[in-house]
Amino acid sequence: MSGAGGHITLACLDLAGTTVADEDAVKTAFAEAIATFGVVSGTSAYERAMTRIRGARGRPKIDIFRDLFPGDEARAQAAHLAFERSYDAGIDRNGVRPVPGAGEAIDKLVGSGVRVCLMTGFSRTTLGRVIDALDWWQRIDLAMCPADVSRGRPWPDLVLTAALRLGVEDVRHVAVCGDTESDMRCGCRAGASVVAGVRTGAHDPSRLRRAGATHILDSVAGLPELVLRNVSEGEGVGVGPRAAEFGCG
Repeated sequence: MSGAGGHITLACLDLAGTTVADEDAVKTAFAEAIATFGVVSGTSAYERAMTRIRGARGRPKIDIFRDLFPGDEARAQAAHLAFERSYDAGIDRNGVRPVPGAGEAIDKLVGSGVRVCLMTGFSRTTLGRVIDALDWWQRIDLAMCPADVSRGRPWPDLVLTAALRLGVEDVRHVAVCGDTESDMRCGCRAGASVVAGVRTGAHDPSRLRRAGATHILDSVAGLPELVLRNVSEGEGVGVGPRAAEFGCG
């Protein structure tokens, strides 16, 4: 593998679909949110809305609702509130389950000196509830949501802000791991040398590659091997063959 400016010192990991098993909880919350405005299953309006939602996964939830209800901020905010209530109720009913191996992957990264930031398109309240349910606060270094930055994904602000807060010397020392096109674009725009897409979430590998993924993993459980395998030799972490095309690395 070719060098990429030094070994990874920060891993930015997405939440739902990457480290947290989605199990259609996000889809259900979106469906229930738009149903409050009469957009219900079985209608063409519902199919159009859900298609747009699927394509926008990974972005801040409020931005998705603003796209669905353009020019109607009150309706977008109300739909976002309904989404949050639905998702939180799902946590109350069913709890939260990590993607198999996710907790162990975080522990292995941290144990090897890599700092870990969890990132999401959820609100700060829902982000906190998820991490509380997982009991992960002591496992990670930082957790961030759209409220922490001026622009959410696919813009690079979340990754760059995490790098600043955690004292990363070079953006090439950052790895980003996620399950959506927005995650991949965010990582690439931030200059991360590893932008890994996973098969456990919203978007398929071909879409992740088109968005700039340097690697495709079966799950986040494979990330430590990817970013740590050359550290002991003092080598940089390489990037995939499509990296240059998308400005990664």
